[in-house]
Amino acid sequence: MFTDDAGKGGISAGGPGNSAESNRRSGGDLLQLITPGGERVSHPEFDPWVQDVSDDQLGSLYEDMVVIRRIDTEATALQRQGELALWPPLLGQEASQIGSARALRDDDFVFPSYRDNGVAYCRGVNPEDLVKAWRGNALAGWDPYTVNVATQQIIIGAQTLHATGYAMGIQNDGADSVAVAYFGDGATSEGDVNEALVFAASFQSPVVFFCQNNHWAISEPVRLQSHIQIADRAAGFGIPSMRVDGNDVLAVMAATRIATDRARRGGGPTFIEAVTYRMGPHTTADDPTKYRDANELEDWAAKDPIARLKSLLDRKGLLTAERETAVAAKADAVAKALRSGTINMPEPAPMDIFKHVYSTPHSPLDRQQDHYSRYLASFGDPAEAASEEGAR
Repeated sequence: MFTDDAGKGGISAGGPGNSAESNRRSGGDLLQLITPGGERVSHPEFDPWVQDVSDDQLGSLYEDMVVIRRIDTEATALQRQGELALWPPLLGQEASQIGSARALRDDDFVFPSYRDNGVAYCRGVNPEDLVKAWRGNALAGWDPYTVNVATQQIIIGAQTLHATGYAMGIQNDGADSVAVAYFGDGATSEGDVNEALVFAASFQSPVVFFCQNNHWAISEPVRLQSHIQIADRAAGFGIPSMRVDGNDVLAVMAATRIATDRARRGGGPTFIEAVTYRMGPHTTADDPTKYRDANELEDWAAKDPIARLKSLLDRKGLLTAERETAVAAKADAVAKALRSGTINMPEPAPMDIFKHVYSTPHSPLDRQQDHYSRYLASFGDPAEAASEEGAR
């Protein structure tokens, strides 16, 4: 569960990860608070971190996961219908994203990968803004500083360096906010991630490395790229780690709260491995049936994060027919807004390519803009040209 081989847990006495037993324990153990069958299991070290989660909040977490799965399904359909160039599904990873994102403060800053649309949704990104880049209408779908979420990173693992640098800035400012870097298991094989871990450990920066181990880096299985648990790698950098059931929204929330609390109090970075599963393709350009055993998918489908929380709510008598209807209606309304916003999205103007490149005046870019403007003008009025062509 909590691994701190470096002896720098930073957790208050008696807290999670501070006992002698947990300091000796391998990251191979999974923190779990809700079983796949929907049974709430007690854990004396981690229960205190989610004891404030009310029945109503459990219902809200369920709604979040249902909504983001509906967004994912609608975006996949839009891509298949030619409205998006590509889409990276998150099917099966809803608990990892919702549980962690809902554990953050508004002033924390998130550095996501291209698949972390559930995190962006929780931070307030509009559904249609999630698809702007995938439709080719913008380099980024939102202003990072309005929601404290950086633009989604396509270059594998690069966002971990950005998060570490931002966390060092937090230290310089004397603030107690936290930077959170989201990435997949495949990214841990990239140099950028390892460099980020080195810097974060050296400067004890307030950054949380949140790895969603979904078992597949495109067609490469995790067992090929790592012969130990991914969480155990962090000890080599002097960074404590936790390995949690990534399909358990409460366990993920507890782990994230522990890590952010540690960072806020000057304890430095934490590495979280959320063990989950990508039930869909890597992207809509991928066919997982060519490299993945159907039995494996069936096994993980039985651990579905939404079904798990639904079972818990049923056990507690909280998921009434009215509540389910309301959740489904919310999901459909969000999907409808996404579809409408995508299809009716205004096309960017040719000169928009020069926007948001530099934050200050830049003379070489100004020259390029002037040259391109005059080049476009050489064609005359496009509408008039089209009219003349039609007349001929």
